[in-house]
Amino acid sequence: MQEVNPAETSRAYAFKTWLKAPMPMVTLIKTLDVTRLRHVGRKRGLKFNMLMCWCIGRAASQIKEFYMLPVGDKLIKYDAIAVNTIVADSHGEISSCDIPFSDNLGRFNEDYLRLTRQVAETCRNHDITDSMVIGTSALTQCKIDGAVGMYSGIFNNPFIIWGAYNRRWFKTKLSVSFQFHHTQMDGAHAASFLDCLQKQINDL
Repeated sequence: MQEVNPAETSRAYAFKTWLKAPMPMVTLIKTLDVTRLRHVGRKRGLKFNMLMCWCIGRAASQIKEFYMLPVGDKLIKYDAIAVNTIVADSHGEISSCDIPFSDNLGRFNEDYLRLTRQVAETCRNHDITDSMVIGTSALTQCKIDGAVGMYSGIFNNPFIIWGAYNRRWFKTKLSVSFQFHHTQMDGAHAASFLDCLQKQINDL
């Protein structure tokens, strides 16, 4: 990770316009077809949430805007991406777990299982500070149409929320909410990411 001069990047105008905005976050909501995800998960014994996180990381890794993030009053460029998941810990509370993204599904799955187990047992967050982290929150016991995340003014990371999926006939649908900082990307980049996420699911 390294600080970059915003004026020398494609985000120059956005950095100047949105960095100090009172509410610089934008949320897009999209319904995904996750039929393939469920099928692969059942067939190979893989967790649905892990597969979602991997597809999110894979889609994000193909869009260059994900590698830059406003941090404080600086624009930081990262070499790697991580995906965060929320873990129910042994104290009955929740903890946060960052998982380094790997294009290799087997390796990502191993890291996911190892790190989430570690966080659950120790009740200590696992944070990765040298990667651009995409936050996720899976409200799997609730059927929701969308959600708007909180803007703390501290964390500018992109964030994805989803609830329980809906099974209808031979299709499984999942509504996701994607929140992002307007300095990091524009709506067109975010929409392209969601389209790419659907493609990664279909191609799994």
